[in-house]
Amino acid sequence: MTDFTMKTDADGVAVITWDVASKSMNVLTREAFAEVDGLIDAALADEAVKGIVITSGKETFAGGMDLNTLAVIREEAGEDPAQGLFDFTMNGHRILRKLERAGMDPKTNKGGKPVVCAITGTCAGIGTEIALACHRRIAADNPKARIGLPEILVGIFPGGGGTTRYARMVGAMAAAPVLLEGKMLDPRKAKGAGLVDEVVPAGELLARAKEWVLNATDADIVKPWDQKGWKMPGGAPYHPAGFMTFVGANAMINGKTKGVYPAAKALLSAVYEGALVDFDTALKIEARWFTHVLMNPSSSAMIRSLFVNKEALEKGANRPAVPDQRVKKVGIMGAGMMGAGIAYVSANAGIEVVLIDQEQAAADKGKSLSESLLDKGMKRGKVTAEKKDEVLGRITATTDYAALAGCDLIVEAVFEDPRIKAEVTKNVLKAVPGDCIFATNTSTLPITELAKASDKPEQFIGIHFFSPVDKMALVEIIRGAATGDRAVAKALDYVRQIRKTPIVVNDARFFYANRCILPYVNEGVRMVQEGVAPALIENAAKLVGMPLGPLQLTDETSIDLGAKIARATKAAMGEAYDDSADELIFWMEGEGRLGRKAKAGFYSYDEAGKRQGLWEGLGERYPLAAEQPDLTEVQHRLLFAQVLEAVRALEEGVLTDIREGDVGAILGWGFAPWSGGPFSWLDMLGAAYAAERCDALTAAYGPRFACPALLREMAEKNQSFYGRFGKGVDSKAA
Repeated sequence: MTDFTMKTDADGVAVITWDVASKSMNVLTREAFAEVDGLIDAALADEAVKGIVITSGKETFAGGMDLNTLAVIREEAGEDPAQGLFDFTMNGHRILRKLERAGMDPKTNKGGKPVVCAITGTCAGIGTEIALACHRRIAADNPKARIGLPEILVGIFPGGGGTTRYARMVGAMAAAPVLLEGKMLDPRKAKGAGLVDEVVPAGELLARAKEWVLNATDADIVKPWDQKGWKMPGGAPYHPAGFMTFVGANAMINGKTKGVYPAAKALLSAVYEGALVDFDTALKIEARWFTHVLMNPSSSAMIRSLFVNKEALEKGANRPAVPDQRVKKVGIMGAGMMGAGIAYVSANAGIEVVLIDQEQAAADKGKSLSESLLDKGMKRGKVTAEKKDEVLGRITATTDYAALAGCDLIVEAVFEDPRIKAEVTKNVLKAVPGDCIFATNTSTLPITELAKASDKPEQFIGIHFFSPVDKMALVEIIRGAATGDRAVAKALDYVRQIRKTPIVVNDARFFYANRCILPYVNEGVRMVQEGVAPALIENAAKLVGMPLGPLQLTDETSIDLGAKIARATKAAMGEAYDDSADELIFWMEGEGRLGRKAKAGFYSYDEAGKRQGLWEGLGERYPLAAEQPDLTEVQHRLLFAQVLEAVRALEEGVLTDIREGDVGAILGWGFAPWSGGPFSWLDMLGAAYAAERCDALTAAYGPRFACPALLREMAEKNQSFYGRFGKGVDSKAA
């Protein structure tokens, strides 16, 4: 069955319909693009065809290119992958340029056939690039639809002509939010941004598209850049206004990306250089920069982790083979910020929710979080009054455990105290059906120990949400020693229902995410104690792609929480515990500098809680060393502190899939997304060099940087993580 079909009506309008039968959303493959090429040829050659409408057979228009195609093309190209990718990209330009010119006479610009894109719903990536090549873009008035070019978010940029066409349509400055930030806009905002020309009721979409085709003139279908005297909106690079635009754009990109994301710089280069030449040459320049980005290991790693692997995990790559476990009714114990957030995302996904706390006022306050989030959505036009009432109607806030009757999942989110959690567990199990799965939302307490409060430990599991629940994409599912497959499947199906990305790990101290992030924070603290400039530490972290420096992250999560974790860990580990980072944390706690919540921490804050800069008192307590380390040394200390814990987690069986390790690191704590995650970064470095750096760091700073046996073995065998553990995904493939 083909992905594209064409039917010509009695008025001579050829309707090309995109409908990939095997997928819920249309994605473009190389084979399907060849189908489009053939249909365009047929329509242009048929004298009975007066014009073309391209539309979708689904409520959505397109989700973009199947990025697995890029990996296949690279492999097929053998020793010259760049040439293969460039040729593929230029072939795409050829097809869309043919659509755009639509049979016009090259000298007179007359005789072409009008082409309209009738956008049924969400339209992204290559779908939007196809639309931009058409002469008119008409979108259905669907407030849920989003239209844009989000490629930058997965480490590439619009390489199917979207960069060149859109920048020439609206100018470099106006194009920036769509191209450089990957913003997806609803149809009306997309019209304001120039991505579409009209927004009409969904029922009138096809009729309006045909009407435009039948009434279009030769002048209506000639793109501005194909007309004599065309000038770049906002000014070309050599124009004073245009020059300032590109200077500003360059500064903006470096300010936001810190220079570690190659796609943004390549995109700006393609726009700048393309603006200096004719349109067809500009497309070739775009293709060259697109190929340049695809050949960069950063982009390959980002595509693999943020598209291929993330999608696989969301579809249940590691789900046990048990029947459907979708949740119908969830009970949430504890209406604090975490419990309230979990209640909101559950109700918003259509699940009936019972939110329980000790006091009715506390339960009501927890439910009020959902109301405030929905109110914000209404102000932004994303939530209707009916939707708000519907979601709030699904949440029952109560103190009565009897309301839990019929729940098939419980998520306990009470205080991080084993005794309180055990008491709640026993009380809940008296009120729920015997087959109900019990999940605890804990970030540190061992699941296997907590499961002892249940008479059915096989139905007990950890579900670790990240704060704030409504915004954070990752959920860490922790399998205890006795946890059964049905509990794992229930947790995975639930996370899929609430539209988040799951990783499954085995029970161990701090699980996976906190196990890796705590060493990052501690390494930053140690460096302050050593006399390394706090500004160097913070900026080194940001310049290597971390969203927050370790000191700012500590302020955000609270210093007293760090002190509490340190004491608990020392009590549990005894002499094996490394307390070299505790002195500063305990001192800050004693000084009452507990972080942002106290408006005093590693940073100073104003009365409104706005960060003012690093606290000068740090320098008084820990004077700067006369000799400061170089930038790379600081960055390696901060990154290796994290990635070595990831390797140890894999060694010990806490992680069973490196895809989960990479995706979890990026989504859970923002580990340098440009790298593709800890294992992808180590593959970029190469095991041999990574082991060498471990030895150097160990000699300089201690055994916490000792090279794991697995990494040492891989260095000796010249192996990569994705080559050895990639479940069929080659380490060099996107």
